[in-house]
Amino acid sequence: MSNHEKILKFLGYRLVRFIILLIAIIIISFIMVDLSPINPVKTYISNMIVSPEQVAALEAYWGVNEPITAKIMNWLGNIIHGDLGNSLIFRIPVIDVIKEKFFASLILMMTSWAISGVLGFLLGIVAGYKKDTWIDKAIKVYCYILQSAPTFWIALIILMVFSIQLGWFPSGLGVPIGSLSQDVTIWEWLNRLILPAFTLSILGVAQIALYTRDKLIEEMNSDYFLFAKARGEHGWSLIKRHGIRNVLLPAITLQFLSFSELFGGAVLVEQVFTYPGIGQAAVSAGLRSDVPLLLGIVIFSAIFVYVGNLIADIIYNFVDPRIKEGEEDGQ
Repeated sequence: MSNHEKILKFLGYRLVRFIILLIAIIIISFIMVDLSPINPVKTYISNMIVSPEQVAALEAYWGVNEPITAKIMNWLGNIIHGDLGNSLIFRIPVIDVIKEKFFASLILMMTSWAISGVLGFLLGIVAGYKKDTWIDKAIKVYCYILQSAPTFWIALIILMVFSIQLGWFPSGLGVPIGSLSQDVTIWEWLNRLILPAFTLSILGVAQIALYTRDKLIEEMNSDYFLFAKARGEHGWSLIKRHGIRNVLLPAITLQFLSFSELFGGAVLVEQVFTYPGIGQAAVSAGLRSDVPLLLGIVIFSAIFVYVGNLIADIIYNFVDPRIKEGEEDGQ
């Protein structure tokens, strides 16, 4: 089988898995929302005076009294045609809301993702190289604190220190109050991105740092590493030649697998800093019973997480030949 055929087989297999997973998520999410006390009609007519006839017409439009199987089939049909409905909060198509909010969140998540990956990898290398020293112990304590502390608690501490007490950064929002996004300068935009991105990045450092440390220690105890050491290699040159190159791929893969934690952390961070992203929109949709927007965000979040897992699989299957062979034997 040629490499081209192997790639097509791999992508086809992952595509089938993704379609099955997405359908399952859509159905389960819809059933959970339908069984909840959320009523889209009440949300839509909030702060409005309507007659019973108008309420009945809206219930018929939303299909409130239809069987759940009919509701699911109608919604799946709309999704296939690219129609996610209209947001009850923003009164515009859900797809437009998600495009705007997800772009803002994507900038935040990718910035923090890159920072956490680089910083976590460097800390892990230093901790592994300085095993059992005070440097290693300090890095481990730092990582354990980050792993055990709630996300919103760290975000609140950072907000109080750097925004309220020191006044170095604004307390929230994506643009200054009363300003249009197109009128905001790059510095004003970055100034409001720094704290949320910093908070979200330090939360992702612990996992990658501890994992990299353990993998480097494992490599340092391997036969080929000890042989290179016996030949006279030592110090950072030994780590760079025989350590970093062998732990980099697993670390990158783990970083892509952390997309789900990244998205979950973004929801809380955006809420604390009132950052206008997809996380804040999801919380608003849940609290204000915006069913179409809530379900649309569920779909896009599932796609986002699966893309991270897919990239991790691609790296393992087509960058490291040994793992690629193992996958093919398993299939």
